[in-house]
Amino acid sequence: MKVILTADRNAMGAWVAEHAAAELRDAIEARGAARLIIATGSSQFEVLQALAQREDVDWSVVTGFHLDEYIGIAPEHPASFCGYLRERFVSRVPLCAFHYLDGRGDPRETIRRVGGLLTAAPIDVALVGIGENGHLAFNDPPADFESEDPYLIVELDHLCRAQQVGEGWFPNLEAVPTNAISMSIRQIMRTGKIFCSVPDQRKAAAVRATLEDPVSPQIPASILRQHNDTVLIIDRAAASDLSEATLRSVEAV
Repeated sequence: MKVILTADRNAMGAWVAEHAAAELRDAIEARGAARLIIATGSSQFEVLQALAQREDVDWSVVTGFHLDEYIGIAPEHPASFCGYLRERFVSRVPLCAFHYLDGRGDPRETIRRVGGLLTAAPIDVALVGIGENGHLAFNDPPADFESEDPYLIVELDHLCRAQQVGEGWFPNLEAVPTNAISMSIRQIMRTGKIFCSVPDQRKAAAVRATLEDPVSPQIPASILRQHNDTVLIIDRAAASDLSEATLRSVEAV
């Protein structure tokens, strides 16, 4: 895993957008099309804003896939990831297609349908983040590192749900759904190139554990260290708990 240190969130967004766009162009040049996984949450605000402004990508041949979604949430809900993605990215670029995870219907039918589309061809790029509890997508600890299914129905733990309240998506813990659809760990790991963006002090402990503790389902994001081509992009606040030894291996941009 390569680790990039940026000064702040805006610099992070610009760096990821530039390099993700280059990966998409390479895929388009090689095969005439590209496939992209997109995460949500506050860590992706600047990333998606900058990527949507890239005019050097032929978006008409890019197909997008949704990483995770709450079960029981309508797209009109303020916390809906479908609504988030539509507003912040899908409505701003002329994609070939985007495959949403609709949280309102039968989740098993949703994961069957979208999972079939997802696994029909390789995924070129994934834009992901890390939760305060170290989760990757909605794979809370202890995460399932073994399932071959492209999407899973998962139960959200207390720390994950509390994070959603802390970020302002829900008014209180009782309002946060207890279950979600999440892309599986193994499916994320099948992506050609992964950009994992993690800003802010509140993620510092999770970043340290991801990079310095043993790879374990208790720290789901730690599995990214075993991927062939992952870049973890952090800002100075998120890097604040790292050891001196780890910081020496980080590339500042």
